[in-house]
Order: sequence, then structure tokens, then C-alpha cells
Amino acid sequence: MASSLKPQVAGLIVLVLFSIPACAPDPEEERIKATTKASYDKETGRLRALTYDKNKDGVIDTWTKMDGTKILSSEIDADQNGKIDRWEYYGEGGRLERVAIARANDGVADMWLYPGPDGKAARTEVSTKHDSKVDRWEWYEADMLVRAEDDTNGDGKADKWETCQSGRVVTTSFDENNDGRPDRRLSYAAGGALISIESDPDASGNYRKQVDVGK
Repeated sequence: MASSLKPQVAGLIVLVLFSIPACAPDPEEERIKATTKASYDKETGRLRALTYDKNKDGVIDTWTKMDGTKILSSEIDADQNGKIDRWEYYGEGGRLERVAIARANDGVADMWLYPGPDGKAARTEVSTKHDSKVDRWEWYEADMLVRAEDDTNGDGKADKWETCQSGRVVTTSFDENNDGRPDRRLSYAAGGALISIESDPDASGNYRKQVDVGK
């Protein structure tokens, strides 16, 4: 049967068809394609590494080492200054076991966090002098600091101890003769004011002298 379309109508249809734009690419899909790249072992074909754009700005900032589907570790450049500022290490079942942080964002780790069963930091080790030598140890419960130890003379042993309640320091003890045991303890009120000084501990560590401050 002959077509009943008039020439001008047929031309209009062709114009409309060519005017319909092709489906625009999804920006999110394009970002993922550009920043998520996999590397495989040439001999075994197992996945060895993945790159990722963690902050979703279109720039690769996370590099993860893999053993097949098992995550081994990740390196992250959060501020994208070209230097790694966070290292994550994983154990069995993909559980995060340790995190190293470069607090100065200079590529040098100076704090190490160890998560508890709930995934929150339970213990930290700190290099306060930024020389990669640990000289402070902290313990946490429910994200609150409960106690800390410091090596103030750099001999690798704690010589200062702090206990905390609700995140505030309530006592500070000092080893003044370098024998590894506290010799003096300071206690503080809720507002931070010093309230007592204890000294002269016996063999069991019980203080035999106490001076009350502010009385």
C-alpha cells in the first residue's frame, strides 16, 4: 500500500528524530569508571590492587592492596597533597586491625590506632616528637580516654601516668627516680584544680604522705 504521509509530514518526523539527544552519560558512573581501576596478577589472574575516589571529587585518593577478594591494606591521601596521610591494615574477615596516621599530613606516620571489637579505637600509640618513636600510649572506652602513659625522657619506658574520668584527667603520677614505679601522684578536681599531692610510696605502691592543696 502506498504511503499516505505527505512529504512535509515525513520531513518533520525526520527532523524530530534527529533532534532527540542521545542519552547523556551518568556523571557518577563516569567518575567511578575513571577512578576505580583494578590490577591483576599476570600468572594467577587474582585481583592485586584497586584504586578508589573516596571523597567523590573525581580524583583517585585511595590505593588498596588485595589478595583476590581479601583486603590487605589501604593507603589514603585525604587532602590530595601527594603524600599518604592514613594507612589501614586488615586481618581475617576484612577486620580493620590497625590504622597509622600522619597528623602533620606530611607522609610520616606519628599515630597508630588499634580498634576494639566494636571497631572504635581502643588503644593508640603516639610519637609526640614526630620522629616515629612512640612515647605516649592511650587507652579508650566508648570513645573516651580512660588512661595514658608517657615516656618523657626518651628511654622507652613510661615515667608518667594519667587516669581519666569522662575524658578529663583526675590523677597524674610521676616516676622521679627512674625505677619504673610512680613516686608522686597529683589529684585534680572536676574543674581541673589541683586538690592533693601524694608521695613516699611503700613497697606495695601505697602513698604514705599526702598534702591537701587549697585547704
